[in-house]
Amino acid sequence: MIEPLGYVSEIKPYVPGKPLKELERELGISESIKLASNENPLGPSKKAIDALRDYLLNGCELNRYPDGSGYYLKNALVDKLRILGSESENRKPKIEIDNIILGNGSNELIDIAVRTYMGTGDEAIMANPSFVVYSMAIRSVGGKAVEIPLTDHRHDLMKMADVITDKTKMVFIANPNNPTGTMNKRDEFKRFMDRIRDGILVVVDEAYYEYVSDNEYPETIRYFMDGRDILILRTFSKAYGLAGLRIGYGFARKDIINEMNKIREPFNSNTMAQVAAMHALEDEDHVKKSIEINEQGKQFLYRELDSMGLTYVPTEANFIYVSLDMQADEVYNALLRGGVIVRPVGPREIRVTIGLPEENKRFIEAIKTVISN
Repeated sequence: MIEPLGYVSEIKPYVPGKPLKELERELGISESIKLASNENPLGPSKKAIDALRDYLLNGCELNRYPDGSGYYLKNALVDKLRILGSESENRKPKIEIDNIILGNGSNELIDIAVRTYMGTGDEAIMANPSFVVYSMAIRSVGGKAVEIPLTDHRHDLMKMADVITDKTKMVFIANPNNPTGTMNKRDEFKRFMDRIRDGILVVVDEAYYEYVSDNEYPETIRYFMDGRDILILRTFSKAYGLAGLRIGYGFARKDIINEMNKIREPFNSNTMAQVAAMHALEDEDHVKKSIEINEQGKQFLYRELDSMGLTYVPTEANFIYVSLDMQADEVYNALLRGGVIVRPVGPREIRVTIGLPEENKRFIEAIKTVISN
C-alpha cells in the first residue's frame, strides 16, 4: 500500500454542498431550495448567456485548447481595475495585463500562491473560523497554519500581526469573511499593513467584494499601487453568477504574478469561462440588480430573525451567520427534510445564503417550524 506524506494524511478534505438534484434524489423530495453555497440566486447575466450561445452556435472551437494567457479577459479586467484604482491620481505602478492571473475559481489561485511561496516548515497566518481552503492548501505543502480566533466575529488583525515570526511567509485575510460575513475596515487594515515587513505575502480574499455597502471598506488596490507584497483575489462565482464555470482572478506586482505563473497549469481557465466572464464584466446592470436583491433579502431576513429572537451577525456579503440554541446538524437535517438546504458552520451555527424573496420566505417558515418543535 502506498502511504501519503504524513501532513497530507492529516488534511480533512473540503466537503462541498451537493447539487440540488442529487440531494432531492437521495432524500426523495422535490421543489427544494438551496441556500447553502452563497450562489447568486438571479443566475448569470443575460449578456454572458447570449455570448456563450453565440460562441456555441457560430463555429466554436471546443476542439482547441483555451487561450492560456486569457488575453481578452485580462484586458477587460485591466480596464475595470484602472477605473477602480482612480488612475487620475497618477499613482504607480498602473495595472497592466501582466499584473493579473486567472484561475479555476479563486480557490485555485489560493493553492497556486501557497505552492509558489511556501514549503515544509513555513507558516501562514489566518483567522478561525474563515475559509477552510487556506489551511488545507498550507498543510498540503507541509506548512503550518497559524489560526487566530475571531474577535466579535471579525479578523483580529493586530493579534494576527503579533504572531508573525521569521517563519511567516503568508497571511490570509477574507474580507468580507466567510462564514461570518464581517469585514475589517480601512483604518485597521492600514494599521495591520504598517506592521507587515517585506517578504510576507498578504493574500486578501475579496470574493464578496461587490456586495459590500460599508464606506469604510479598505481600498486594497492602493497597496498594490504602492508596490506592497499583496495579492488581491476576486471571483466571478458570486455577484456575477458564474459559479458553475469556475473562473476567478488575482492581481499583484508583476514579479509575484510571474512566479505564480510558473506553478499555474497552462490551460487552467477554460474557453467558455473566459467568454462568459468577459461579457458578464460588461453587464453592470445585472451586478447592480444582484446587489439590490441581496440588500432587500438581507433586510427581510434581519426583520424576521429579530422577530424570532434569533442571534445573527450583520453581514457585508450575500449570506447570514445565524446562532441557534440547538445543534446545527439537527437544524440542518430538519430543514433538509423540508426541502431547505443551508450550511452548518459550527456546533450551533448555520450559514444561510440570501436568496430570492420567495426563497427567503420559505426559509423563515421552515426555521420557525424547526425551532418551535
